[in-house]
Amino acid sequence: MEEFKEEEIESILYIGREVSVFKIPPLKANEGHRAQEWGDLGNPLWKGRLRIIERSSGVAIQFEDPTTGELFAKADYDPAKPSVEAVLDSSRYFVVRVEDNGRRAYIGMGFLERTDSFDFNVALQDYTKRWRARMNPSEAQSDQPSPHVPAGPKKDYTLKEGQTFSISIPGRAKPTSTIASTPNLLGGGSDSGLASGGGIPALLPPPPSAPRRR
Repeated sequence: MEEFKEEEIESILYIGREVSVFKIPPLKANEGHRAQEWGDLGNPLWKGRLRIIERSSGVAIQFEDPTTGELFAKADYDPAKPSVEAVLDSSRYFVVRVEDNGRRAYIGMGFLERTDSFDFNVALQDYTKRWRARMNPSEAQSDQPSPHVPAGPKKDYTLKEGQTFSISIPGRAKPTSTIASTPNLLGGGSDSGLASGGGIPALLPPPPSAPRRR
């Protein structure tokens, strides 16, 4: 019976529609990379698409031809040994360590817009958080209290024996007094407030009618 192997599931964490790749000079000791030292940034070594792909084996940053999908370079991303480093003089440029058959090289990478580089950074940070939570479940962020909630002892809001509380509902009329009412202009009984002054006064009974003449 023919056996079928399960295909590895891929998850696309980020797609950069257009990125530029540059050849960069050797790093000076303990100074960091600077994009201004890469020469003419308007004339890159390569242009194409960048994708961050997550598989069961890990995460890879792939530089691909946007039309054919042909792979130009690939960098495995390991949060324990990050292969991406930001430059010192720009938020749109990075240095990426790529490997091919055991050979290692460093290339410069740049985005057209800062929003693209921001989304690229966020995608890597989100994966790093998930990786740390998987490696150290006890230190996962979900187990820690929210920094927006003030810390302190919990208050006990339960009622003690003999305690009561009342609820005031807006729009509910207060109970009227039991004093006998007299007719008013609206045809109803006047409440205690009207009888004691203020509001509409009670009407007097009509005078007796005059005797009719025969």
